[in-house]
Amino acid sequence: MLVLVLDSSTPAVTAALAEVTDGVRLLASRCAIDGRAHGELLGPQIAACLVEAGATATDLTAVVAGLGPGPFTGLRVGLVTAVSMAHALDIPAYGVVSLDALGRAPAADPAAGPVLVATDARRREIYWAVYAGDGRRLTDPAVATPAAVAEALPGAAPSGVVAAVGDGALRYADVLGLPVRPEPRYPSALALAELAADRVRAGADGEPLTPCYLRRPDAVAATGRKPVLR
Repeated sequence: MLVLVLDSSTPAVTAALAEVTDGVRLLASRCAIDGRAHGELLGPQIAACLVEAGATATDLTAVVAGLGPGPFTGLRVGLVTAVSMAHALDIPAYGVVSLDALGRAPAADPAAGPVLVATDARRREIYWAVYAGDGRRLTDPAVATPAAVAEALPGAAPSGVVAAVGDGALRYADVLGLPVRPEPRYPSALALAELAADRVRAGADGEPLTPCYLRRPDAVAATGRKPVLR
């Protein structure tokens, strides 16, 4: 089963092709760090992955997309692309919370303590959630200042958060007061594919790709008309 994997929830614009059998294997992947060029980068990345894998769009059996949380404009690019391709190819689309892909990293050591996953939300805030050592999410995704997160951690994970991971954790390590693991910094295509693999294998019905924004977009429609003359 050939799966297209997309994520645009962070400055890491990611596209990949994954083969899903008993396991999951990446056949091609592209990732560019540019928080202002999601729309320009994603299409060429998809095309490059297809060429590298010797495949065409009609070979795809599913699309997997990161749902965020993330900034409105960037996140929308990946989700609109995923929905459009799934509709055009008549294949299912599956969503994965992007933080879950980062939270999957500690799963290599299930005995490890809880880990804070944090990505940059701009405005001096972070998107965050806490994950157990086996990758289970322990708290709902949220957005807050790093200082507020540091205060909330004892209550969020009674057993004690032992480390942090993600771009937001690296940016605000001094405020969070936790050891920060340098990798992964952004959601990986492999982790996203692995989190959706059971649905792909089962041929589950496609899902609405509902973005996890957590806050209102910066640009909003005007609520009234301004007078021309005073």
